[in-house]
Amino acid sequence: MSIFSGLEKIVETNHPLAKHTWYGLGGPADYFIRPQTVEQLKEVVQRCGENDIPVYVLGFGSNLLVDDKGLRAAVIKLEAEEFTRTQFDHDTSSLTAWAGADMSKLVLTCVRKGLSGIEMLTGIPGSIGGAVRMNAGGNFGDIGAAVETVTLMDSNGNIFEKSKPELMFDYRRTNITAKFILNARLKLAEADQTQILRTVKEIWIYKKNSQPLNTKNSGCIFKNPRGISAGALIDRAGLKGLKIGGASVSEKHANFIIAEKGCKSSDVIRLIDAIKQRVKERFGVELELEIEIW
Repeated sequence: MSIFSGLEKIVETNHPLAKHTWYGLGGPADYFIRPQTVEQLKEVVQRCGENDIPVYVLGFGSNLLVDDKGLRAAVIKLEAEEFTRTQFDHDTSSLTAWAGADMSKLVLTCVRKGLSGIEMLTGIPGSIGGAVRMNAGGNFGDIGAAVETVTLMDSNGNIFEKSKPELMFDYRRTNITAKFILNARLKLAEADQTQILRTVKEIWIYKKNSQPLNTKNSGCIFKNPRGISAGALIDRAGLKGLKIGGASVSEKHANFIIAEKGCKSSDVIRLIDAIKQRVKERFGVELELEIEIW
């Protein structure tokens, strides 16, 4: 622990990561670190760099699969009060949300305030930092449309901002290369609360009817190839219900892999590989992962 001398209160060793992911799978991290302030985060990042310790940033773990063997690395989670703040600017109808803020709760807060702009993220779990990093979204839109500015920190602890048009969002990706997203400023618009709530309800009903919500899953496994639904390709390949170990392709939505009792991360990975191979053979399409595998 001498590497993190003086920071013992925020550093745990050999910490199980499974409980921090929606899948509930995976082994431990050598170091699990919960900085309380930006200064502490800087200190941690610099010490990891000096000691050649790889760094991973953990959000809500909603689109993450951790290897059964765990990670020989430091996993940093921004869950302290300083990293979960939100601030509304009523003069400009904008919102500054820090990386650890709960996206689902923020959607509902905006509904209550009669502010439109992120209701299309209804039913998508995760932190603001993770959502911005992967440009989270779905059939109804993505968060990138609302993001104006992000505050970032690089691997040396330097803090800087990026704004549009320098900041670019594409399907499930951005041009952000910095290790840490500290916060994001979102552009919202005043709107009729009843209409926003109606939109939220419509999206929620759609998801409830089309996705296996009451199962252990990690959302969509694959990105949609251009102009095609990954779920439809997997379905047409006859893979619904395919099972390897404790992992199975959802009967409700073929782009979801469900972790059943006794499932291991290796089962999910083997099933992912089997799906990719079958879809490539049948349709000549190379499926690309939407979830992260550590």
